[in-house]
Amino acid sequence: MGLFVSPFNNLLCMLLGISFTVWFTLLLVFIIVPAVFGVSFGIRRLYMKSLLKVFEWATLRIERGAKEKNHHLYKPNANGIIAKEPTSLEEELKEIRRSGSSRDLNGSSSTSTGPGPSSSEFAMSDIFYFCRRGVESIVDDEVTKRFTAEELESWNLLTRSNYNVQHISTRLTVLWGLGVVIRYCFLLPLRLTLAITGVTLLVVFTTIIGFLPNGSSPVLTLRTKELCQEFAFSPRMKNFLSEKVHLMCYRICVRALTAIITYHHSENKPKNGGICVANHTSPIDVIILASDGCYAMVGQIHGGLMGVIQRSMVKACPHIWFERSEVKDRHLVAKRLSDHVEDKSKLPILIFPEGTCINNTSVMMFKKGSFEIASTIYPVAIKYDPRFGDAFWNSSKFGMVNYLLHMMSSWAIVCSVWYLPPMNRQEGEDAVQFANRVKAAIARQGGLVDLLWDGGLKRSKVKETFKEEQQKLYSRILVGTHEDRSRS
Repeated sequence: MGLFVSPFNNLLCMLLGISFTVWFTLLLVFIIVPAVFGVSFGIRRLYMKSLLKVFEWATLRIERGAKEKNHHLYKPNANGIIAKEPTSLEEELKEIRRSGSSRDLNGSSSTSTGPGPSSSEFAMSDIFYFCRRGVESIVDDEVTKRFTAEELESWNLLTRSNYNVQHISTRLTVLWGLGVVIRYCFLLPLRLTLAITGVTLLVVFTTIIGFLPNGSSPVLTLRTKELCQEFAFSPRMKNFLSEKVHLMCYRICVRALTAIITYHHSENKPKNGGICVANHTSPIDVIILASDGCYAMVGQIHGGLMGVIQRSMVKACPHIWFERSEVKDRHLVAKRLSDHVEDKSKLPILIFPEGTCINNTSVMMFKKGSFEIASTIYPVAIKYDPRFGDAFWNSSKFGMVNYLLHMMSSWAIVCSVWYLPPMNRQEGEDAVQFANRVKAAIARQGGLVDLLWDGGLKRSKVKETFKEEQQKLYSRILVGTHEDRSRS
């Protein structure tokens, strides 16, 4: 029996060695080498076009099956449940009062078209306006729905986004099952391998670059300095190596997500000494942007694996990391950012002013901190295609590991990035107005809804100041009408 075990083990080891060699060769030729040189063979875009054809067939099959079985298909309304006209508080109150004064006590129509006796002071009918707005906010809340996954027009063969239609026909069930096998048995292991490779290379190479001698240390003896200077790397050379390493590793991570990215208006890419601001949908926004150019990151220092990555990155690139106790010190944060942008040799800072992830349908309030610094702002709009995978990170529902597994088991990550022309603060414009102007430009370019609400509402209650704004607006209408009467 032992005579057969040894040849079998040898054969098994040989097959495993051949498999590993083939796997590593394919990985090197089709992914790592193209990532180093920033080229693509077009395989991912061909894969995306094939997926679109499959989705189109599935949509037609679902609609036909629904008709045969008399099933009602849910169709999300992109414009919301309630149709709302953009009118002011004063105009709506006048309309309610006018319609109320045109009816008598018995409910019959009146021929009177005047404004009514209550038009210049408080009227009981005003209550109906606030009640209606309250009910509308509950039924069709334009804020809370920005913190949940974006609804799809059609099913993309992912169980997490379906409407119980995978069993509507045998062919559709088989296709869905085949998709599960492809995503979890082939794509997920491949993507995990690439992600681990990219992160490992980033940590190793940035650590090595950080320890490269530059011959300028004051603690070296004269002879040691002379020896170091012979083999020293100039700061420019170290920056060059750092940028190439970061680009290579981020591009490998992009391929780990099967990300298909289309960059527009590259002539407007952020330049050194500036601040790049973008709308925020996902933690992978950083990878999406950093695979096309290097940035100085801003964030809080973490522990564990993330802390190891941060400490290695900062050795090769001037990222700005804050301790937990320093994050709330606005003056210290502003000073660190100002010192960075004043040095035109340093990379542009990448900031997401919303402060939280929004579900790829809108842009919410920008924090004014980064707009108080005297620097050029480079706006960037990012828009994901949800048909291939939902990039939104609902941090209140999923942890980071769970979210990344969702990303790596999706079909792909498809997005468009627009580099907008640089913007500067105008004369007489404060930081809030500047932030709103930049936010409006990003929303307009990305086809997103421009909202004034604070993204912090994801985890906190509405501030009293928001409630007071509506109260002040209503009281201003009443006070204004009384002043008009007194003048007359």
